[in-house]
Amino acid sequence: MRLDDERESSNFEVQRGGGGGGFGGGGLGLIGMLLGSRFGIFGIAILVVGALIMGVNPLSLLGGGGGGGQVQTEQPNVQELTPVQRTSLQVLGSTERRWSEIFAANGQQYAPPTLVFYSQNGMSGCGAAQSAMGPFYCPSDRKIYLDTDFFNEMETRFNAPGDFPIGYIIAHEVGHHIQTVTGISDKVRAGQKSASEAQGNALQVAMELQADCYAGVWANRDKNLMEAGDMEEGLRAAQAIGDDTLQKAAGRRPVPESFTHGTAAQRMEWLRKGLSTGDPAQCDTFKGV
Repeated sequence: MRLDDERESSNFEVQRGGGGGGFGGGGLGLIGMLLGSRFGIFGIAILVVGALIMGVNPLSLLGGGGGGGQVQTEQPNVQELTPVQRTSLQVLGSTERRWSEIFAANGQQYAPPTLVFYSQNGMSGCGAAQSAMGPFYCPSDRKIYLDTDFFNEMETRFNAPGDFPIGYIIAHEVGHHIQTVTGISDKVRAGQKSASEAQGNALQVAMELQADCYAGVWANRDKNLMEAGDMEEGLRAAQAIGDDTLQKAAGRRPVPESFTHGTAAQRMEWLRKGLSTGDPAQCDTFKGV
Protein backbone atom coordinates (compact mmCIF):
# COMPACT_ATOMS: atom_id res chain seq x y z
CA MET A 1 0.00 0.00 0.00
CA ARG A 2 1.09 3.58 -0.69
CA LEU A 3 0.58 5.31 2.64
CA ASP A 4 3.29 7.97 2.62
CA ASP A 5 0.84 10.83 2.05
CA GLU A 6 -2.03 9.36 4.09
CA ARG A 7 -2.95 11.28 7.26
CA GLU A 8 -3.17 9.28 10.46
CA SER A 9 -6.50 9.19 12.26
CA SER A 10 -6.63 11.04 15.57
CA ASN A 11 -9.26 8.62 16.87
CA PHE A 12 -7.04 6.30 18.87
CA GLU A 13 -6.06 5.35 22.39
CA VAL A 14 -3.22 3.33 23.88
CA GLN A 15 -3.78 1.07 26.88
CA ARG A 16 -0.87 0.26 29.14
CA GLY A 17 -0.66 -2.18 32.03
CA GLY A 18 -3.49 -4.69 32.39
CA GLY A 19 -1.66 -7.63 33.96
CA GLY A 20 -3.79 -10.73 33.67
CA GLY A 21 -7.08 -9.06 32.75
CA GLY A 22 -10.10 -11.04 33.77
CA PHE A 23 -13.43 -12.27 32.54
CA GLY A 24 -14.55 -13.25 36.02
CA GLY A 25 -17.80 -15.15 35.78
CA GLY A 26 -18.72 -13.63 32.43
CA GLY A 27 -16.04 -15.13 30.21
CA LEU A 28 -18.32 -17.26 28.07
CA GLY A 29 -20.80 -14.43 27.79
CA LEU A 30 -18.09 -12.11 26.52
CA ILE A 31 -16.97 -14.65 23.94
CA GLY A 32 -20.56 -14.94 22.76
CA MET A 33 -20.88 -11.15 22.49
CA LEU A 34 -17.72 -10.89 20.44
CA LEU A 35 -18.49 -13.73 18.04
CA GLY A 36 -20.16 -11.20 15.79
CA SER A 37 -17.60 -8.50 16.07
CA ARG A 38 -14.08 -9.81 15.81
CA PHE A 39 -11.80 -10.71 13.01
CA GLY A 40 -9.81 -13.08 15.21
CA ILE A 41 -12.19 -15.85 16.26
CA PHE A 42 -9.48 -18.34 15.36
CA GLY A 43 -7.45 -17.11 18.33
CA ILE A 44 -10.16 -18.18 20.76
CA ALA A 45 -10.72 -21.43 18.89
CA ILE A 46 -7.04 -22.36 19.02
CA LEU A 47 -6.82 -21.53 22.71
CA VAL A 48 -9.88 -23.57 23.62
CA VAL A 49 -8.94 -26.60 21.52
CA GLY A 50 -5.37 -26.58 22.82
CA ALA A 51 -6.49 -26.18 26.41
CA LEU A 52 -8.91 -29.08 26.23
CA ILE A 53 -6.22 -31.32 24.77
CA MET A 54 -3.93 -30.42 27.67
CA GLY A 55 -6.67 -30.82 30.25
CA VAL A 56 -6.61 -27.14 31.19
CA ASN A 57 -9.64 -24.97 31.92
CA PRO A 58 -9.89 -22.76 28.80
CA LEU A 59 -11.12 -19.79 30.82
CA SER A 60 -7.89 -19.81 32.80
CA LEU A 61 -6.08 -19.06 29.53
CA LEU A 62 -8.59 -16.34 28.74
CA GLY A 63 -8.14 -14.53 32.01
CA GLY A 64 -11.00 -16.34 33.70
CA GLY A 65 -9.37 -16.22 37.08
CA GLY A 66 -10.37 -12.57 37.53
CA GLY A 67 -8.09 -9.95 39.00
CA GLY A 68 -5.47 -8.44 36.74
CA GLY A 69 -3.65 -5.15 36.85
CA GLN A 70 -5.07 -1.71 36.31
CA VAL A 71 -5.29 -0.48 32.72
CA GLN A 72 -4.25 3.08 31.93
CA THR A 73 -5.58 4.68 28.76
CA GLU A 74 -3.78 7.56 27.08
CA GLN A 75 -3.37 9.21 23.69
CA PRO A 76 0.35 9.82 23.10
CA ASN A 77 1.76 11.86 20.26
CA VAL A 78 1.59 9.96 16.98
CA GLN A 79 5.37 10.26 16.68
CA GLU A 80 5.70 8.07 19.79
CA LEU A 81 3.87 5.15 18.20
CA THR A 82 5.46 2.13 16.54
CA PRO A 83 5.60 1.97 12.72
CA VAL A 84 2.85 -0.68 12.67
CA GLN A 85 0.62 1.45 14.88
CA ARG A 86 1.14 4.45 12.64
CA THR A 87 0.34 2.35 9.57
CA SER A 88 -2.83 1.17 11.31
CA LEU A 89 -3.85 4.78 11.96
CA GLN A 90 -3.16 5.74 8.35
CA VAL A 91 -5.50 2.95 7.27
CA LEU A 92 -8.10 4.05 9.82
CA GLY A 93 -7.81 7.64 8.58
CA SER A 94 -8.39 6.43 5.04
CA THR A 95 -11.50 4.49 6.08
CA GLU A 96 -12.82 7.60 7.83
CA ARG A 97 -12.51 9.67 4.67
CA ARG A 98 -14.01 7.07 2.36
CA TRP A 99 -16.96 6.16 4.60
CA SER A 100 -17.63 9.85 5.30
CA GLU A 101 -18.00 10.32 1.54
CA ILE A 102 -20.34 7.32 1.26
CA PHE A 103 -22.52 8.48 4.16
CA ALA A 104 -22.57 12.09 2.89
CA ALA A 105 -23.82 10.89 -0.51
CA ASN A 106 -26.86 9.55 1.37
CA GLY A 107 -27.34 12.72 3.42
CA GLN A 108 -25.85 11.20 6.56
CA GLN A 109 -22.90 11.98 8.81
CA TYR A 110 -20.37 9.30 9.61
CA ALA A 111 -19.19 8.94 13.21
CA PRO A 112 -15.96 6.89 13.10
CA PRO A 113 -14.85 4.30 15.65
CA THR A 114 -11.84 4.65 17.94
CA LEU A 115 -8.88 2.31 17.55
CA VAL A 116 -7.45 1.09 20.85
CA PHE A 117 -3.94 -0.35 20.92
CA TYR A 118 -3.02 -2.69 23.74
CA SER A 119 -0.36 -5.31 24.45
CA GLN A 120 -1.33 -8.82 25.56
CA ASN A 121 -4.13 -7.69 27.90
CA GLY A 122 -6.51 -4.77 27.96
CA MET A 123 -10.07 -3.79 28.76
CA SER A 124 -12.95 -3.04 26.41
CA GLY A 125 -16.56 -2.02 26.80
CA CYS A 126 -17.35 -5.70 26.20
CA GLY A 127 -15.00 -6.92 28.96
CA ALA A 128 -11.40 -8.05 28.98
CA ALA A 129 -9.33 -7.81 25.79
CA GLN A 130 -6.84 -10.61 25.17
CA SER A 131 -4.34 -10.79 22.34
CA ALA A 132 -5.43 -14.39 21.64
CA MET A 133 -8.80 -13.07 20.46
CA GLY A 134 -7.22 -11.28 17.55
CA PRO A 135 -8.52 -7.84 16.53
CA PHE A 136 -12.16 -7.23 17.47
CA TYR A 137 -14.83 -4.56 17.42
CA CYS A 138 -16.86 -3.91 20.56
CA PRO A 139 -20.33 -2.56 19.75
CA SER A 140 -20.89 -1.44 23.34
CA ASP A 141 -18.26 1.32 23.17
CA ARG A 142 -17.88 1.39 19.37
CA LYS A 143 -14.13 0.84 19.52
CA ILE A 144 -11.75 -1.48 17.68
CA TYR A 145 -9.23 -3.32 19.87
CA LEU A 146 -5.91 -4.36 18.41
CA ASP A 147 -2.72 -5.95 19.65
CA THR A 148 -0.47 -5.31 16.66
CA ASP A 149 1.50 -8.50 17.37
CA PHE A 150 -1.40 -10.15 15.54
CA PHE A 151 0.09 -9.02 12.24
CA ASN A 152 3.19 -11.10 12.97
CA GLU A 153 0.89 -14.09 13.48
CA MET A 154 -0.71 -13.47 10.09
CA GLU A 155 2.71 -13.61 8.45
CA THR A 156 4.40 -16.42 10.38
CA ARG A 157 1.56 -18.78 11.32
CA PHE A 158 -0.95 -18.13 8.58
CA ASN A 159 1.38 -17.33 5.69
CA ALA A 160 -0.34 -14.04 4.87
CA PRO A 161 2.53 -11.50 4.68
CA GLY A 162 2.45 -7.99 3.29
CA ASP A 163 1.07 -4.63 4.32
CA PHE A 164 -2.35 -4.89 2.66
CA PRO A 165 -3.57 -7.50 5.19
CA ILE A 166 -3.18 -4.75 7.81
CA GLY A 167 -5.57 -2.63 5.78
CA TYR A 168 -7.95 -5.53 5.24
CA ILE A 169 -8.06 -6.44 8.93
CA ILE A 170 -8.73 -2.90 10.15
CA ALA A 171 -11.21 -2.19 7.35
CA HIS A 172 -13.04 -5.43 8.26
CA GLU A 173 -13.47 -4.24 11.84
CA VAL A 174 -14.61 -0.86 10.55
CA GLY A 175 -17.15 -2.88 8.55
CA HIS A 176 -18.59 -4.15 11.82
CA HIS A 177 -18.82 -0.54 12.99
CA ILE A 178 -20.78 0.30 9.83
CA GLN A 179 -23.14 -2.58 10.64
CA THR A 180 -23.62 -1.17 14.14
CA VAL A 181 -24.31 2.44 13.19
CA THR A 182 -26.67 1.41 10.37
CA GLY A 183 -28.68 -0.96 12.58
CA ILE A 184 -27.73 -4.15 10.74
CA SER A 185 -26.15 -5.67 13.85
CA ASP A 186 -29.30 -5.13 15.91
CA LYS A 187 -31.44 -6.83 13.26
CA VAL A 188 -29.11 -9.82 13.13
CA ARG A 189 -29.08 -10.17 16.91
CA ALA A 190 -32.87 -10.05 16.98
CA GLY A 191 -33.04 -12.74 14.30
CA GLN A 192 -30.60 -14.95 16.14
CA LYS A 193 -32.75 -14.96 19.29
CA SER A 194 -35.45 -17.01 17.58
CA ALA A 195 -33.16 -19.01 15.28
CA SER A 196 -31.73 -22.48 15.63
CA GLU A 197 -28.01 -22.81 16.27
CA ALA A 198 -27.35 -23.55 12.60
CA GLN A 199 -29.52 -20.62 11.48
CA GLY A 200 -27.86 -18.34 14.02
CA ASN A 201 -24.44 -19.33 12.73
CA ALA A 202 -25.57 -18.68 9.16
CA LEU A 203 -26.59 -15.14 10.13
CA GLN A 204 -23.24 -14.73 11.83
CA VAL A 205 -21.43 -15.85 8.68
CA ALA A 206 -23.43 -13.32 6.67
CA MET A 207 -22.31 -10.55 9.04
CA GLU A 208 -18.66 -11.49 8.70
CA LEU A 209 -18.82 -11.79 4.93
CA GLN A 210 -20.48 -8.39 4.70
CA ALA A 211 -17.65 -6.90 6.77
CA ASP A 212 -15.22 -8.48 4.30
CA CYS A 213 -17.13 -6.92 1.42
CA TYR A 214 -17.13 -3.53 3.15
CA ALA A 215 -13.35 -3.83 3.52
CA GLY A 216 -13.16 -4.32 -0.23
CA VAL A 217 -15.39 -1.29 -0.80
CA TRP A 218 -12.94 0.85 1.18
CA ALA A 219 -9.96 -0.38 -0.86
CA ASN A 220 -11.80 0.24 -4.12
CA ARG A 221 -12.67 3.79 -3.07
CA ASP A 222 -9.06 4.56 -2.16
CA LYS A 223 -7.34 3.27 -5.27
CA ASN A 224 -4.36 5.57 -4.74
CA LEU A 225 -3.35 3.27 -1.86
CA MET A 226 -3.34 0.12 -3.93
CA GLU A 227 -0.15 -1.26 -5.41
CA ALA A 228 0.60 -4.29 -7.56
CA GLY A 229 0.09 -7.43 -5.51
CA ASP A 230 -2.09 -5.82 -2.82
CA MET A 231 -5.26 -7.56 -3.97
CA GLU A 232 -3.49 -10.92 -3.94
CA GLU A 233 -2.20 -10.23 -0.41
CA GLY A 234 -5.72 -9.45 0.77
CA LEU A 235 -7.22 -12.54 -0.81
CA ARG A 236 -4.46 -14.67 0.70
CA ALA A 237 -5.31 -13.26 4.13
CA ALA A 238 -9.03 -13.92 3.58
CA GLN A 239 -8.25 -17.51 2.65
CA ALA A 240 -6.07 -17.96 5.73
CA ILE A 241 -8.87 -17.11 8.15
CA GLY A 242 -11.71 -19.09 6.55
CA ASP A 243 -13.53 -21.37 9.01
CA ASP A 244 -12.70 -24.47 6.98
CA THR A 245 -9.02 -23.51 6.79
CA LEU A 246 -8.83 -22.92 10.54
CA GLN A 247 -10.66 -26.12 11.47
CA LYS A 248 -8.31 -28.13 9.26
CA ALA A 249 -5.32 -26.37 10.84
CA ALA A 250 -6.64 -27.42 14.26
CA GLY A 251 -6.75 -31.06 13.08
CA ARG A 252 -10.53 -31.14 12.78
CA ARG A 253 -12.84 -32.09 9.97
CA PRO A 254 -14.63 -28.94 8.77
CA VAL A 255 -18.23 -28.83 10.02
CA PRO A 256 -20.20 -26.28 7.94
CA GLU A 257 -23.00 -26.02 10.51
CA SER A 258 -20.49 -24.69 13.04
CA PHE A 259 -19.01 -22.02 10.79
CA THR A 260 -19.33 -18.46 12.09
CA HIS A 261 -17.14 -16.52 9.65
CA GLY A 262 -17.47 -18.32 6.33
CA THR A 263 -15.27 -20.57 4.25
CA ALA A 264 -12.04 -19.40 2.67
CA ALA A 265 -13.78 -19.34 -0.71
CA GLN A 266 -16.66 -17.24 0.63
CA ARG A 267 -14.38 -14.75 2.34
CA MET A 268 -12.32 -14.30 -0.81
CA GLU A 269 -15.48 -14.00 -2.92
CA TRP A 270 -16.99 -11.18 -0.87
CA LEU A 271 -13.73 -9.30 -0.40
CA ARG A 272 -13.26 -9.50 -4.17
CA LYS A 273 -16.83 -8.24 -4.75
CA GLY A 274 -16.21 -5.17 -2.62
CA LEU A 275 -12.87 -4.60 -4.34
CA SER A 276 -14.41 -4.83 -7.81
CA THR A 277 -17.58 -2.79 -7.25
CA GLY A 278 -16.78 -0.23 -4.55
CA ASP A 279 -20.50 -0.23 -3.82
CA PRO A 280 -21.75 -1.11 -0.31
CA ALA A 281 -25.18 -1.85 -1.80
CA GLN A 282 -23.58 -4.88 -3.48
CA CYS A 283 -22.62 -6.29 -0.06
CA ASP A 284 -25.98 -7.88 0.73
CA THR A 285 -24.72 -11.19 2.11
CA PHE A 286 -28.04 -11.96 3.81
CA LYS A 287 -29.90 -13.04 0.68
CA GLY A 288 -31.10 -16.60 1.12
CA VAL A 289 -30.07 -16.78 4.79
